[in-house]
Amino acid sequence: MLNIPTTEERLGKSPQRLVRYFALLMALIYVALGAWLWWTADTPTAGSIISLGPIARRILGSVFVLYGLLRLFRVYQANFRKNIHSDDHA
Repeated sequence: MLNIPTTEERLGKSPQRLVRYFALLMALIYVALGAWLWWTADTPTAGSIISLGPIARRILGSVFVLYGLLRLFRVYQANFRKNIHSDDHA
C-alpha cells in the first residue's frame, strides 16, 4: 500500500485550526461587504453587472451585515470560547 502522510502529519497541526480562521475571515468579509453596500447606496452604479437601486442596496447590505454578525457569533461560540460547562453539577 501507499504510505501517504495525512494532512496533520504534513502540516504539523490540525487542519481544523485553519478552517476556524477561514470561517472567521469569511464572517468579517460579509460584514464589510454589507457595510460597503450600505454606505455606497447613493452612488450611481453605472457599468455594473447588476444595477440595484439605493433601497435594494441598503436592504442587501443589511442582510449581509446581519448574516456576517450571525456567522461571527457562531464561529466564535464554536471555536474560540472556552468551555465553561462542567458535568459536576448534575
